[in-house]
Amino acid sequence: MTTRAAPNELANAATATTELPGASQAAIPLDHVAVRAIVAGIMLAMFLSALEQTIVAPALPAIGRSLGGIDDLSWVVTAYLLAVTVTTPLFGKLSDIYGRRLVLLWAIAIFIAGSIACALATTIWVLIVARGLQGLGGGGLLPIAQTIIADLLSPRERPIVQGRTSIMFMSASILGPILGGFLTDQLHWSLIFWINVPLGLVALVMSERTLRRLPRNERPHQLDLIGAMLMVGAGLALMLALAWGGTHYPWTSWPIVSLFAASAMLWVLFAARLLTAREPFIPLTILRGRVTSTITCAAFFGVGTIIGITIYTPLYCETVLGFSASTSGLALIAFMAGTVVGSLTAARLMVRLVRYMRVPLAGLFSAAIALALLAVDPVNSSIARLVLLLFVVGCGVGPMYPMSTIVMQNAVKPHQLGTATGTLNFFRTLGGAIVVAIFGAIVLGGGGDDAGVRTVERLAAAYADLAPEFQGVFIAAVIFLGIAFCSLLAVEERPLHGPVRRPERPT
Repeated sequence: MTTRAAPNELANAATATTELPGASQAAIPLDHVAVRAIVAGIMLAMFLSALEQTIVAPALPAIGRSLGGIDDLSWVVTAYLLAVTVTTPLFGKLSDIYGRRLVLLWAIAIFIAGSIACALATTIWVLIVARGLQGLGGGGLLPIAQTIIADLLSPRERPIVQGRTSIMFMSASILGPILGGFLTDQLHWSLIFWINVPLGLVALVMSERTLRRLPRNERPHQLDLIGAMLMVGAGLALMLALAWGGTHYPWTSWPIVSLFAASAMLWVLFAARLLTAREPFIPLTILRGRVTSTITCAAFFGVGTIIGITIYTPLYCETVLGFSASTSGLALIAFMAGTVVGSLTAARLMVRLVRYMRVPLAGLFSAAIALALLAVDPVNSSIARLVLLLFVVGCGVGPMYPMSTIVMQNAVKPHQLGTATGTLNFFRTLGGAIVVAIFGAIVLGGGGDDAGVRTVERLAAAYADLAPEFQGVFIAAVIFLGIAFCSLLAVEERPLHGPVRRPERPT
């Protein structure tokens, strides 16, 4: 039997307690003011992480002119993304050991320190190193914030807040390029980093004060440093290979082949460590569980496809359809708006439906149909048709964000929430990197020894020349969504734990 959400969900969730497995055991009742303050603080921390991934791009030309090193500009973005990706599971594990509040405060402090170092950088490589430091802190903001939501609210209330984070991410994605361009053009590029300092300090103060009352679920753990280093090294080598392959080096060159080989070897050693360690970095119950393993696979391909479409949609619009940059931006906004609509809709339906998995399954099916229509005729598409199809795709894949997080957290014990959330975010990001690399290999035509030269020549040719390549991209996206769909079918649909919420009596 389903229950209808009360008007004031956060207030009701604040006083809820539960003894069910997988739910956060709130020993200290929190009033709705305290809950809202905690949510506001962690949402600001998540906003900082999301904003930093988009605000830098418009400033890159100005940074190159100011600091030199034009050929190394891509590392300004890559260093941050690599650091965020490889430290995400580490921060999740640390939060299970030392508590959410302490680890989140350290993550924010590192992020602020990295932002100051970026703003004061005098050479391009100083900036790149500072961006890596900034990414170390950024890697802890998202998973710990999501874990705090899990500590604060039972699984039946979490979709309400998780859905709202989609709006925050969309706002950051749109505001980032606009704000970055404005600050760079009108003032100075360093302000895109200085702006993080006051925002970070506000998040630091809010988190320090409000999280003292957060329910605590951590247990004494031993941090498996060897396992952590193996996983970080394996992920770093794979991310570098995917970032450099087909752009800096041909896919068959020895640096790329060596990185793939090193990553494979480290993953094998990491698997061996999981089987032999007294307390492995990722508990085997998470890796072997039917729910946790299948939902991670679904998120890997589903969220990875979202990232791939986001990156390659502007290139498709400009090279194949001949649209202007502003029109291409409109198409991308339609896709992002669809993801928000899909995420919010799924979040609302998950707390009302017993068979809640039907929502993301229906979404993935509709998204695959829309992408198949784009694959059938990738050339003759009007802006209205493209916007409509991308909006449908966004609505279809949008539920993957909140649904994967909630299902994962619903299947693990409270003291494993940080580890499980960090692991899920790591594989979602890794899935995005792999999907983007595959899309890039398709567009580059296989990435032979002259891949870089051939790509420049081909992009300078007629627009329709890349139509077959993007047709392949859309077909690949349909395949990836099909894998995510099959993975969701294999997920054991467990009831979302939590008390039956009652509407507040009027006062």
